[in-house]
Amino acid sequence: MRRFSAVAVPAAPLHAREADPRRPPQRPLKPSSVRRDLLSRVNAVAVLLVLADAVTLAAVCVQRGLGWGWSGAVVAAVVTIRGAWRLYRRRLWLSWLQDLPRSAASTALAFALLSGIGLVSGSDAADLAAAQWAMIVFALVIEPVRWCVFAFGRWCRRKFDRCDRTIIVGAGEVGVNLARTMLEHPQFGLRPVAFADSGPDPDRQPPLLEVIDGDLADAIVRLKAGTVVLAFSHTRDSPLVEAAITAHRLGCSTLVVPRMYELHPDGPGIERLRSYPLMRLGTAPTSRPTWWIKRAADLLLAAFALVVLSPVIGLCALAVLVESGRPLFFRQVRVGMDDRTFTLYKIRSVRQSGEDDSQVKWSVVGDSRVGPVGRFLRRTSLDELPQLWNVLRGDMCVVGPRPERPGFVREFSAIHELYWARHRVPTGLTGLAQVHGLRGDTSIADRSRYDNYYIANWSLWLDLRILLMTAGELCCRRNR
Repeated sequence: MRRFSAVAVPAAPLHAREADPRRPPQRPLKPSSVRRDLLSRVNAVAVLLVLADAVTLAAVCVQRGLGWGWSGAVVAAVVTIRGAWRLYRRRLWLSWLQDLPRSAASTALAFALLSGIGLVSGSDAADLAAAQWAMIVFALVIEPVRWCVFAFGRWCRRKFDRCDRTIIVGAGEVGVNLARTMLEHPQFGLRPVAFADSGPDPDRQPPLLEVIDGDLADAIVRLKAGTVVLAFSHTRDSPLVEAAITAHRLGCSTLVVPRMYELHPDGPGIERLRSYPLMRLGTAPTSRPTWWIKRAADLLLAAFALVVLSPVIGLCALAVLVESGRPLFFRQVRVGMDDRTFTLYKIRSVRQSGEDDSQVKWSVVGDSRVGPVGRFLRRTSLDELPQLWNVLRGDMCVVGPRPERPGFVREFSAIHELYWARHRVPTGLTGLAQVHGLRGDTSIADRSRYDNYYIANWSLWLDLRILLMTAGELCCRRNR
């Protein structure tokens, strides 16, 4: 019986891994070496929809004689609002009629916004009227253009096989029916190339596709798959979660057949493959444009904090020198994103002894080597301030899962499912687990769940919330 593994390590049979709770750590692939090239991941229909809107807006603005200021405002408002309403999203079902309410509502919102801005700012009435007429003409013209784009996209998928090569995880009845539907209806843009599961049920006469025997990550690279569909599988849920994470790490789109799919309504993030609803999982945080904003903010915040807090760091180092001498700073190897190791810096809070046990000793609570200065530094987290240098170097972010030592990463990955998945993003000075009290000798399983929740729900607003909660946590701890 064939089995699959969702990670890039030699995979033991699934039944053996289930029987051994302390299985070896499951390390994800280095995405930089195996991601598909950028061009192959560009969605042509989405690009055509953006171009159609931009060209149509430019044409109506010229036709109505709008100046540069109003033309720029009209284009910016329409494209921004329609983008926020996900009219330029990657999609399976190229249906103009399905998208018509969303398109009309977004154009109406842009019209109302520009009208309100024009009235509040006291703009010239003639210019405002011209802009409003440009929006009305755009609304009338763009819908036939969008219909043509959708029809052209469906035709290209059928005629030229412009479809994503797809691996279906789950070879039961649902998976087999999905594969057959993809083959019979290429206009949905998916072409099945393999199953990944314990093997199709021979009674269902599945399409003649390869059944992956071994590593899912290797198969994605070898078959040049662009999409992974998680159907009802013969395996338990944990390997399916690993499969979804692996697909994300390799730049694949990930679609999931929801439980009780017959009753599942359409909504945001739901695709349709004929009568099957498919939930589209969000892309990896590090692949989103807003991640660059996070990185720029980290650099500015870390540089500013280092300058402002350098006297505080100097005073802490002086206190360590007086209490226990040199060295003033403590260096330790930690594991960061993609299992890469880096050197983490701290102000030393433990007196030096003949043997360095920092890589194997979990906690120094109650350790006699921690003096009054060390206890104060650890209680106030002032010993963590030199890690701002790690943020500047790119080893860490301000917010993210806390980095751990290599030995403990191996140990926790063997015990706790999906502990390794927290290394999908850079580590951080503070994190969601820490602001919920999970510091020091606390539950590793809870930390892992919080870290994976953070990655799945990452946003700039979530980072800001964590920073505010961190400030509150530090103040409260200081008062206790």
